[in-house]
Amino acid sequence: MKTFEWADPTSVEQAVQLTVKGSAFKAGGVDVVDLMKERLFEPTRLVNIRELKELNFINAGDKGLEIGPLVTLAQISEHEAINKQYRALAQAAGHAATPQIRNMATVGGNLLQRPRCWYFRHEDFLCRKKGGERCFAQDGENQYHAIFNNGLCAIVHPSAAACALVAMNARLQLTSSKGDREVRLEDFLVLPTVDLHRENTIQPDEILTEIRVPALPATAKSSYIKQGEKESFDWPIAEVAAVIDRDADGTCKGASIVLGAAAPVPHRATEAEKMLLGQKVDEERVMAAAKAALAAATPLAQNGYKVPLFHAIITRTVLAAAGGAA
Repeated sequence: MKTFEWADPTSVEQAVQLTVKGSAFKAGGVDVVDLMKERLFEPTRLVNIRELKELNFINAGDKGLEIGPLVTLAQISEHEAINKQYRALAQAAGHAATPQIRNMATVGGNLLQRPRCWYFRHEDFLCRKKGGERCFAQDGENQYHAIFNNGLCAIVHPSAAACALVAMNARLQLTSSKGDREVRLEDFLVLPTVDLHRENTIQPDEILTEIRVPALPATAKSSYIKQGEKESFDWPIAEVAAVIDRDADGTCKGASIVLGAAAPVPHRATEAEKMLLGQKVDEERVMAAAKAALAAATPLAQNGYKVPLFHAIITRTVLAAAGGAA
C-alpha cells in the first residue's frame, strides 16, 4: 500500500477545501479500505468525514424524508418513521450485509460504493472498466452478473439502498467549492454506455451532503424483498423495491418498481409499471406485469436462472406493497 495523507476536517466546508488531486472522502471506510487493499485505488489523501455531525441526521415530516450521508444502515433500518412511511428503504437497509457492517456502513457509502464484480476487483484482470478491452464476465464466471444492459460491461449495481431510493424518486444534494447542486438519484447513477469508467456523476471535489425522499401519497405503500444464496448476509442475486398507490377500490393509480442486482444501475421496470396503472392489483395482473418487466432481459451463459427468480420476486414485492400476500 502506498503512503497517503490523512485529514480530519471539522466542517463540510473545510472537507471540500482539503480535497486535492487523487484524494477521497472516507466515512465508514468499508469500501474505500477494500479498494485500497485490492490496489484499485491509491489515494493521495483521505479526508475523514466520519465525525462531521452536520452530515448525520434523519428528518421525517409532512414534506418528506431527509437523511444525512453519515447515517448508518442500522439507524435507517431501526428508525420508526422510516419503517412506517418508507418501509422499503428500512427493509433494504436492514437486509444489507451483517449487523456488524450495518452498524458501521453509512448510507452515503452504500450509494457510492464501486461494483463487486470479481474481475473488476481482482488486480490481475484488466477489464474494460479499468481501461482494458474485454469484459471478462461476459464469457467467464457470470452467474451473479447483469441480465439487462450487459453488452459492454456486465456489472450489477451493489447498493440495496439505491434500489429502494430510486423507487421512491429520491434526490441527492452534492456540495463542492462552487456550491450545492441537486440531482435525481436515478439520473446520478449512469450506465457503462454513458461512462464506462464511472458509476455516477459525482465530481472529484464534491461531497454527498443530503438524501431527499419526497413524501409518499398517504394511500401508497412500499416493500422490498431480497433473495440471496445465504439469507443471513450474502449479496443479493435478486432484489426488488416497489411503491404502489391505490384508490379506495383497489385500482392502481401509481406504481414504481425497481430491480436491483439486475443491471449496472438500479433497473426500473417501466413496462410492469404501465401494465398496473388503472388496473386492480391482483395476483394474475401482477404476474403478467412481472413477465413484461423481464421481456427485454439478455441473460448470460450462467445467470439465466435470474429471469424466473426475478419473476417471483417482482410478484411477491408488488403484492406486498399493494397490501396483499407476499
